[in-house]
Amino acid sequence: MAEEKVIEIENLTKMYGNHVGVKDLNLAVRKGEIMGFLGPNGAGKTTTLRSCLALLAKTAGKITIFGLDSHKDAVAIRKKTGYLPGDFGLISSVKVSSYLTYLLSLRGCKSTEKMESLAKRLELDLSRKTNELSKGNKLKVGIIQSLMADPDLVIMDEPTSGLDPLMKQEFYRILREEKKGKKTVFMSSHILADVERVCDRVAIIRKGQVKVVEEIQALQRKTGKVLEVEFGDPFTIDEFKLEGVSDLQQENDRIILTIHENLDGVIAAVSKHRILNMNLRTYSLEQLFLKYYVEGGNP
Repeated sequence: MAEEKVIEIENLTKMYGNHVGVKDLNLAVRKGEIMGFLGPNGAGKTTTLRSCLALLAKTAGKITIFGLDSHKDAVAIRKKTGYLPGDFGLISSVKVSSYLTYLLSLRGCKSTEKMESLAKRLELDLSRKTNELSKGNKLKVGIIQSLMADPDLVIMDEPTSGLDPLMKQEFYRILREEKKGKKTVFMSSHILADVERVCDRVAIIRKGQVKVVEEIQALQRKTGKVLEVEFGDPFTIDEFKLEGVSDLQQENDRIILTIHENLDGVIAAVSKHRILNMNLRTYSLEQLFLKYYVEGGNP
C-alpha cells in the first residue's frame, strides 16, 4: 500500500517580477515523517513553505495538504497545522503566558498543559514579558506556539537558528516525540548537521529547484565524514587507499580523506603513526552542493 502523503507539491512556480523564487518544484512529504528541506539562503525554502500555507500566491502549480487545495482550503488546513515562520515576531510588552494562551484560544484550545510542558523543557520563563526576551527565547516562544495545539502537521522555517547546543538537543527530542505521536514535520534549514540528527528524509533545493530527495541515511553515506590528521612521523598516501575511503589529499605532514565506511580500517592505519592533531567533521551544506550538484560529482 502506498504511503500516505500529507503534503504534495506539483510543478510549483513562484515569480517575483522577473526573479524566480521557485520553478517547477515537485515534492511530497509523507505522513508521520520528519522531512528536512535544505538549501543555502535564497534558494527558495521560505517561498515554498509560505506557498504551502497560502501566505504567498503561487504563479503556477498545485499544492495539496491533507488532500485539500492549499489556497482554496487554507482555513481548514491551518486548523490542523502549526507554523513557525523564519521571521517570527512577537507583540511587545505582553506576558509570554498571556500571549501563548491567547493564541491557544484562537484555536479553540482550553488546555495549557502542552504549552507549559514545552516551556519547561525549553527553559522558557512564561512570566517574562515579550520585550524582555533574548533572540533565543523569542525563538522558543515560536517553537512552542507551533506545537502547543497538538497539530497534525508542523511546518518550521529555520527552527534551530537561535538555539544553543543544549536547547537544540532538547528540540530534537521534542520532534522525535511528535513523530512517535504520528505527527508530520516539514522543516527548512541551511545546516546539514541539524537535519542529520532528526530527519527521516531530506530534500535539497538550489536556485529554486529541488536537486535531490534522499533518505537521510543514504545522504550520510554519500557525504561521508572528512578526516584530517597531522602526523609527527613519515607516512605515504598509499597507506590510506582503503575500501570506503575517497578524496585523499596529502599536504606536507597532513592527510585529508573522506570516510564513507570502514572507519575501523582508517583508525588502524592512522594509529600506526604518531598523531599530532586530528579532526573529524561532516561536510557543510556548501561542500555538499559543490561536490555532488554543482561540480557534477558522483557519490
